[in-house]
Amino acid sequence: MSHAIKHLLIGGLIIMTTGIPNATTANEGDLKLTIVNPKNLYDPTRNGYSTAVIVPRGARLAYISGQGGQDSMGALSADFAVQVKQAYANLRSALDGLGARPDQVAKLTVFVVDHDMSKLEVLTRNVKDVFGDALPAQTLVPVPKLAIDPMLFEVEAIVMLE
Repeated sequence: MSHAIKHLLIGGLIIMTTGIPNATTANEGDLKLTIVNPKNLYDPTRNGYSTAVIVPRGARLAYISGQGGQDSMGALSADFAVQVKQAYANLRSALDGLGARPDQVAKLTVFVVDHDMSKLEVLTRNVKDVFGDALPAQTLVPVPKLAIDPMLFEVEAIVMLE
């Protein structure tokens, strides 16, 4: 394979780019995520995510561990919707701690205990409340349980830092 061709695996989409010999690292102020939703694929934005997100060359990445629906005292509601809302509030606090904004999140992975389609509306509403039109790539993983038995939801993130 040619050294000039690089493969990027982003959200299940392979984007092939050719190397540009005189390319320079982006200036810090130019670091913006590029959202890619190919027209020949299902439009995922109505479900609260993008097909792929490109992180620019020269960006630093941070990985936020899974945030559950615990409040600041560690208490968990038994209600799925309450846990999801709190988990996204916790994610927002983690972003604040990094000095990052929601539009810098490239990828989310969410884990849902006993997922069914009735939970999708809650998930979509919350992700759109946090991210607006800057929807990150996202993967939902149905699981039988999480680290703590009452946990019903967890979200982790990959964030581009400026």
